[in-house]
Amino acid sequence: MKYEWRKAEKELYLPKTTPMYVEVPAFNFLTLKGQGDPNRTAFKEQIAALYSLAYAIRMKLKNQGFEYTVYPLEGLWTLPTAPIVPGQFDKADLQYQIMIRQSQQATKMDLVEALEKVRIKKPNQYLDQVNWETIADGAAVQILHVGPYDTESESFAKLDEFCKEHQLERKNHLHREIYLSDARRVVPEKRKTVLRYSV
Repeated sequence: MKYEWRKAEKELYLPKTTPMYVEVPAFNFLTLKGQGDPNRTAFKEQIAALYSLAYAIRMKLKNQGFEYTVYPLEGLWTLPTAPIVPGQFDKADLQYQIMIRQSQQATKMDLVEALEKVRIKKPNQYLDQVNWETIADGAAVQILHVGPYDTESESFAKLDEFCKEHQLERKNHLHREIYLSDARRVVPEKRKTVLRYSV
């Protein structure tokens, strides 16, 4: 039976449009770090590198008898300093670590083998910058944001108010975004993004 994260892990990936508290365990990810405006070509090439490797690993495991849906693209975002006005900042200052979660059946060796194949089939200058990392958000709050990325501050305001009401303190300035919609195919007004930060 094919493993579907949308069905098996609804709490982590399909929250409601109201804030909620969640405990997020450690998972393995393919990760790639960068800085700058996510609208530039380099960012798209970095995403392509991650997906090429993620699908190569998926195909290997499928051939071994385990089939699953590739997890969605995620990103940890921050700024060198907190913006004076929430939601207003220069996108060129953004620091990020984009990633794709891996199945529990996958190993770092699968990444090594995938790199060898993808370098030949789908050359990409960012392939050798991809790392295998274990990351745990731990205690966190999250919400489903529906709409353009530029209006995320509205949903973050709801998370901040939820934390205030429940005596929760934000752990750091990092926040996670999980992209449930393909930005190339879904209009900004209908895009779905999980927003989460640790507390």
